[in-house]
Amino acid sequence: MNEQERRTALAQFLRTRRERMSPDGLGLPMSKRRRTPGLRREELALLAGVGITWYTWLEQGRDITVSAPVLESLARVLQLNTDERNHLYLLAREQLPAAPITAIETVTPALQLILDSMGVYPAYAICPRWDIIAWNQASVRVYADFSTMSERERNLLWFLFTDQRQCTLIVDWEAEARHTLALFRASTQRAIGEVWLTELITDLSQASPEFREWWSHYDIQEMYPCQMQLDHPRVGLLHLQATSFQLTDHSDLRMIVYTPAPGTETLAKLTALSASGSGPQAFEDREQLGLASLHR
Repeated sequence: MNEQERRTALAQFLRTRRERMSPDGLGLPMSKRRRTPGLRREELALLAGVGITWYTWLEQGRDITVSAPVLESLARVLQLNTDERNHLYLLAREQLPAAPITAIETVTPALQLILDSMGVYPAYAICPRWDIIAWNQASVRVYADFSTMSERERNLLWFLFTDQRQCTLIVDWEAEARHTLALFRASTQRAIGEVWLTELITDLSQASPEFREWWSHYDIQEMYPCQMQLDHPRVGLLHLQATSFQLTDHSDLRMIVYTPAPGTETLAKLTALSASGSGPQAFEDREQLGLASLHR
């Protein structure tokens, strides 16, 4: 439809939904002089927190800009269902509303099996809030035992900026932290204003001076394969390549797998860690793992 048709359809849609509302159900007094069914324009404008003149123009099909917060307020007062809310956004802004980023706590057994099948390669799955919700034992041996952490501590951003072990484990921690921060910002842009994101930013700003400083720089970076170096306390230097996969059957999840960089001894070291069968807290001598000949 062209612009005028779109505005006309928006006006008609709002009018029909306004007229089906019961004033009594919204706590408004029932007047004997009420000539039209449903709510009056001024009543809807008052309940939605918008100006009566502005709303009248909207129902008249005038060319005015409508913000997402205003549409949310109108959808709330008009008690629109999901399909009606989407229709309102398409007519008013020619786009669907951004879906809220919800918390995900578990993965399917099939996805956990895929993580475990990575063998000696560290791998984990994160939800859109960047919570680590599943992992394999290789990631435990390299990074930390995520099963002992709270939900907040398993947030990848929180883990990177507040777990002191990561500062010594990651060779260039600052570069990795700033890169991860830019990725996080890019992937959570549609969540701006949501309570969980506001609380995470506030808490991290208090817990980490580095986060507080770098967050204000507003760096944004899309995901791409990258390399990193870890100085593991048991096996020395690990050269890893991080690859991120968007899961087709789990569109809200992303799996990150760390593989050895070619031409390094990383695979042998990861294999030795796996053979030892113990977690990250057991810092045996490198000689005990048969790695005396593997140097940084």
